[in-house]
Amino acid sequence: QVWQIRLDMHLLNHDGNITDAASIAGIVALCHFRRPDVSVQGEEVTVYTPEERDPVPLSIHHMPICVSFAFFHQGTYLLVDPTEREERVMDGLLVIAMNKHHEICTIQSSGVVMLVQDQILRCSKITAVKVGEITELIQKALENDQKARKEGGKFGFAESIPNQRITAFKMESAAVDTNDVEEQAGEIIAKADPPAEVFANPVLHTPGTAQIGEGIESSWGDLEESEKEEAAEEEGDSEAAAFECEKVETEDTSTRRETKNDEPIVLSDSEEEEVVILEPQELPRKTR
Repeated sequence: QVWQIRLDMHLLNHDGNITDAASIAGIVALCHFRRPDVSVQGEEVTVYTPEERDPVPLSIHHMPICVSFAFFHQGTYLLVDPTEREERVMDGLLVIAMNKHHEICTIQSSGVVMLVQDQILRCSKITAVKVGEITELIQKALENDQKARKEGGKFGFAESIPNQRITAFKMESAAVDTNDVEEQAGEIIAKADPPAEVFANPVLHTPGTAQIGEGIESSWGDLEESEKEEAAEEEGDSEAAAFECEKVETEDTSTRRETKNDEPIVLSDSEEEEVVILEPQELPRKTR
């Protein structure tokens, strides 16, 4: 028989990098948890209550901690622990889970950025430093909690309420002055460097593309050389087909004229229909 442990996380607030926060909260909860003590004698299993025996901690061999890296401008800039606003504009995200023994537990990459080997190695080195710091903080917090429990002081939820540790996102509203916004924007534009190259007229890089503003005429209707060749070939094929059709009609007319009046004429709409033979005196004026 084994214990079945389930860890549920409820998100109260989110300001970015929820993966790292969830990994820290999860591993701390597992390290802080105590299960009832058990004794096994043959096939008989006895589960003791907290009053009979002190609960025992879980056997946790290592603490995998996640560290997230946000990339901007196709990997040119690297940022650790991105906020919610930074996650909105990032190109890609790399999450590395590692323990204090520098053992990589998992790597997850997402986004539209392609990472090279040097970038991943650099992130792994940063992860090793951050994981060591976070693991030390976790162990210190667990030791303080155990010490407070032995001394009979406040701990857990009761200890967090007076210090407002669970309301860290509570902020007083502050008024924003927008009177000098236009003046500040004008100063910023005036101090900004002019562009290195200025084009008087818009540049049309390739034929067949549109442009915005004043400049040369739009060339949407112009055909490229390959399109002109295809159009010419199609026109030539259509003329050849028309010539062949006219030739067939001419040959058919001459054949009918060469037919003698004393010979019977066979009219048939299709090969499967009945063939009708008409005598010369029975011929109508117009035949199809």
